[in-house]
Amino acid sequence: MKNEENITSETEEVDTESTKEVTEDTTEEVKDKKEKKFSKKKEKKEDKKDEKIAELNDRLMRTMAEFDNFRKRSEKEKAQMFEIGAKDIVEKILPVLDNFERGLGSVPEEDKDSAFVQGIEQIYKQFVTALEEAGVKAIDAVGKEFDPNFHNAVMHDEDESLGENIVSEELQKGYMYRDTVVRHSMVKVVN
Repeated sequence: MKNEENITSETEEVDTESTKEVTEDTTEEVKDKKEKKFSKKKEKKEDKKDEKIAELNDRLMRTMAEFDNFRKRSEKEKAQMFEIGAKDIVEKILPVLDNFERGLGSVPEEDKDSAFVQGIEQIYKQFVTALEEAGVKAIDAVGKEFDPNFHNAVMHDEDESLGENIVSEELQKGYMYRDTVVRHSMVKVVN
């Protein structure tokens, strides 16, 4: 009986130990599963966070690029508006310049030395200098080949001494403001 008790007791101990081991194994497995589950959740959260961060960074970069493009476009439009405004002013001033030239051209030869005529000539020169400093310059026409970008042909003439399509006479001066034609030269062209 003692033997049986011993065996029973030993069996119980083995059973208890194996139960402990199984329980420990099961507990560890459960812990591992929980950790894996937790780490998956954590990874999902981190993935979601990383995605959100990437999305926000992308939106920020796009917004910054859009603002930079807006700033450049605004500056360009502002410069164009200034150019258009300046060109309009030059167009309005050119008839005054033409009248100065006509008035000085109509002065008789004997009156050219008078103080009044010399004063008008000085004002005319000052006016032309101010326009040149602002970027307005006259278009050279006489003796040049006809170019429809700069010249407006209003008359044709036959002259064998000049070549074909050459401007023989300028009827009204043309002007450019920087790189744009403000007024085309009205010219007579030789065919």
